[in-house]
Amino acid sequence: MMSKTKHWTLDDIDWSVLKPDLVTAELLSAVKTAALVEANSADYVVYLNNVFKDDPEFCAVADRWGDEEIQHGEALGHWAELVDPSFNFKERLAHFRRLYQIPLEAEVSVRGSQAGELLARCVVESGTCSYYAALRDFSEDPVLRQICTFISRDESRHYRLFKLHAERYQKLNLMKRIKIAIGRVAETSDDELGYAWHAATARLEDIGVNYNREECAGTYNRIATSMYKRVHIDSAVHMVITAIGLKARGIASKVLSNVIWRVFQAKKKSYPVSASSPLS
Repeated sequence: MMSKTKHWTLDDIDWSVLKPDLVTAELLSAVKTAALVEANSADYVVYLNNVFKDDPEFCAVADRWGDEEIQHGEALGHWAELVDPSFNFKERLAHFRRLYQIPLEAEVSVRGSQAGELLARCVVESGTCSYYAALRDFSEDPVLRQICTFISRDESRHYRLFKLHAERYQKLNLMKRIKIAIGRVAETSDDELGYAWHAATARLEDIGVNYNREECAGTYNRIATSMYKRVHIDSAVHMVITAIGLKARGIASKVLSNVIWRVFQAKKKSYPVSASSPLS
């Protein structure tokens, strides 16, 4: 179950200490993009309720999870509006939702099983937990650091929650678990991040017109990966390995951390910069 303790709200953030002069254009654009992705969780709640329609206990959890994810988007979106008054969070979110949609009509998991769906959610939460920790440590603005601290803690709790519910279902064999985890990681190259970057940063008249997935997703990923330190990679790998069912401190974890860290270092230089981006 979700924690019964009072969840943080936007009123718990000390907006008065905002320091816009410490925010770079790239950091601002990355936060705008993340705000749209987080706020779009309502569609995922519909999808999860369809997939787990025979599990009211988990559906209640999914509803609460969705509310918290939406709040993440609202906090990041409000921060972006304060830093850049020309940015209209709700307007940009509407554009993103028009461009990107998940299969809401699906009644079975695209992972092949309910257990696979929950494992995939664990992978996602491990990634977001490490990402917001990296964003927090990278940012010099105290308000963004506070927001990211709240969000990272939420994502860590969400990970534990999905993992707990996954244990209620029939355990998948190791190869299936590895395949699902790898498949979910690979989906970071799909249109979700590309469209989010496009909707968040393009000129309004260009949204939905001049879109290039490779350039948009590549620009966002270049910025995001540049924020990571080795500790953030190690944390994400630890969570994924644990969700799969392998030893968190075993050889697989060490090897995977080394591989991903090297990939991150290489990709920092290989991602293209969007020609339509205000940063180019």
